[in-house]
Amino acid sequence: MSVSEWRETNLDEVLSFYNGKKRPTESGNIPVYGGNGILSYCNSYNTEGESLIIGRVGAYCGNVFYENKKCWISDNAILAKAKTNVSCKFMYYILKHTNLNDMHIGSSQPLLTQGILKGLTTTMPRFAEQKAIAATLSALDDMIELNNQINKTLEEMAQAIFKSWFVDFEPFKDEEFEESELGLIPKGWRVAALDEIATYLNGLAMQKYPPSKNERGLPVLKIKELRQGFTDGNSDICSESIDNSYIINDGDIIFSWSGSLLVDIWCGGRCGLNQHLFKVTSASYNKWFYYMWTRYHLERFIAIAKDKATTMGHIQRKHLSEAKVLIPEPNTLAFMDSVMQPIIDLVIANKVENKTLSTIRDTLLPKLMTGEIRVPVEEVV
Repeated sequence: MSVSEWRETNLDEVLSFYNGKKRPTESGNIPVYGGNGILSYCNSYNTEGESLIIGRVGAYCGNVFYENKKCWISDNAILAKAKTNVSCKFMYYILKHTNLNDMHIGSSQPLLTQGILKGLTTTMPRFAEQKAIAATLSALDDMIELNNQINKTLEEMAQAIFKSWFVDFEPFKDEEFEESELGLIPKGWRVAALDEIATYLNGLAMQKYPPSKNERGLPVLKIKELRQGFTDGNSDICSESIDNSYIINDGDIIFSWSGSLLVDIWCGGRCGLNQHLFKVTSASYNKWFYYMWTRYHLERFIAIAKDKATTMGHIQRKHLSEAKVLIPEPNTLAFMDSVMQPIIDLVIANKVENKTLSTIRDTLLPKLMTGEIRVPVEEVV
């Protein structure tokens, strides 16, 4: 079957659309979807089996999610179900390729309606090829999700080990302890401030550093990019000639100290560090050490920021100095390095691999959706 034989159709002919309903108040284990994914869990469901969830209002208008189990679709989303001889997973990728975010009505409050969706057109290959295309793209998504699950487990493992060492002192209970400003700690350990073990470099006001006429420029890392884990076409661009200290690379620790406070390992590619973000580095300690200690104090930092009588909560440098850490004696720290740093290195490796897999998927997707690249149907079960 050639591409010329793919049939053009309205989405209304291949998908049935339904408005979501106000989410239940009871708790449970069935996911409740909104325009930004899973909002909560309840005991009720208003759809089961393969379903597409489309954000219909506000900032998440046009977001698309796939679910194949029971779930509840809330009233800020639209449910779509595939009709006969239509692959729901194929339609998921069709909608992801359609840029629904640009098709809403309204400016102050974007809105995506069933009418808009029903009127959109697409081209459809035969059912077997739909499944083959969906299977190809799903294989990449499955690898990405597996890496995400592995990283979640690794992070939980790292936090459990950290708590065992530095909060409960479980491996050191039989050792001699001594008094400190933090209470009893293993003998030979010392108390220091968070900003003694690492340098917290605040970013630049990147609007002052636009790319020159002949520069390609660097994407700017802001809180939005840190939250989503990547830069995109909507990210600001800055000059490539900024001081190298303010350039972020994969594996760098970034701490958002204003607005939405969070700490993460950036693996979204080379970019420029914007103000309100710290790039955290150390000449004396391994990455796991200052990463875990910064995360340890994050809950307290968030509480401090919430108490600020400003429109945007934040912490100050004095709070880094007030946040205390424990530094073990050298031999113990060397052992900890041998356990923890490989965990963090694996997290970084998985994140970088996911970036590569996402690039491959996003490059393939439009080519598969238009038939520029064909998938051998007989090779897909």
